[in-house]
Amino acid sequence: MAVRTGTGAQPVYPFTAIVGQDELRLALILTAIDPLIGGVLALGDRGTAKSTAVRALAQLLPPLEAVDGCPFRCDPGRPDEWCSLCRERDASGERLAAVEVPVPVVDLPLGASEDRVVGSLDIEAALVRGEKVFEPGLLARANRGFLYIDEVNLLEDHLVDLLLDVAASGVNVVEREGISLHHPARFVLIGSGNPEEGDLRPQLLDRFGLFVPVKTIADVDLRVEIVRRRDEFERDPRLFAARFAAEEMAFRERIARAQERLASVDVPESVLQAAAALSVELGLDGHRGELSLVRAARALAAWEGRSEATRHDVAALAPAALAHRLRRDPLDELDSGERVRQAMARVMPETPPGCIRM
Repeated sequence: MAVRTGTGAQPVYPFTAIVGQDELRLALILTAIDPLIGGVLALGDRGTAKSTAVRALAQLLPPLEAVDGCPFRCDPGRPDEWCSLCRERDASGERLAAVEVPVPVVDLPLGASEDRVVGSLDIEAALVRGEKVFEPGLLARANRGFLYIDEVNLLEDHLVDLLLDVAASGVNVVEREGISLHHPARFVLIGSGNPEEGDLRPQLLDRFGLFVPVKTIADVDLRVEIVRRRDEFERDPRLFAARFAAEEMAFRERIARAQERLASVDVPESVLQAAAALSVELGLDGHRGELSLVRAARALAAWEGRSEATRHDVAALAPAALAHRLRRDPLDELDSGERVRQAMARVMPETPPGCIRM
């Protein structure tokens, strides 16, 4: 069975040229350093660089090592996670070479069909040539990368259910039209939207490791700089990108060093205790909250070149990791972030609340 592939690229706004929105940018970087954090949900005003930051992330990331010729970018070092095609090639005695490929950032449109998401049989190839050609879906394209959903709170329920199933297993199984194939589908889920247009289902909300409220910048000078840069980019994208090429390369190298350092970063007992105590104080269901918080604290330490995560990292990241997991109280006038900060004052009085920093 053949598998059809395709690539395409368009110029995007440089990640390092984005003005402000430090919390969103660093949250994206932390999930790039450690995808196990669980993804980023950015909700807020329209026109605040949410989608720009996500799409700019792709060109910022160090390349992946993948099996040569594999349409799903299987990891050569993880044969237990290989797709059906790589397993067949390996079983036949073929030596599977490794190549470097870019990290994918794939858009999932709100109106996408299930076939487009999971993949399907290429009908034209089947009818004209009598061949079974698998057309990879968006889950295949997003494997080992980022799956981005703009207006995620408007996503149809059947696609939400599909994403939850695949996110839980990390594998996409295709059994249709005579096709029997499975492939890894491990991706970082990135969502953005305007909260005024609807709420997310709790099951999907819990899948995001970090939540970042995005607000319109009020500083006049920063707003002027945003307009100036965007205008320059639209008039000459190549020249504008060249201005930030050195900064982009520096960020890419820093992310690569943080990824290498991550496994050696120590998480002391005091950090684990703080994360667990906060979750208990807030009455969170399950353990995804403190897991995301601890992983984010470790990634932040790696990003900043430290060998150990601290309680200050927990204080800086707790609102982002925990606020969206709180049970809603219609009688409580405080927003979720403030509720987390008040819990921190009770559980960690010696550690002042921090903020996500670049």
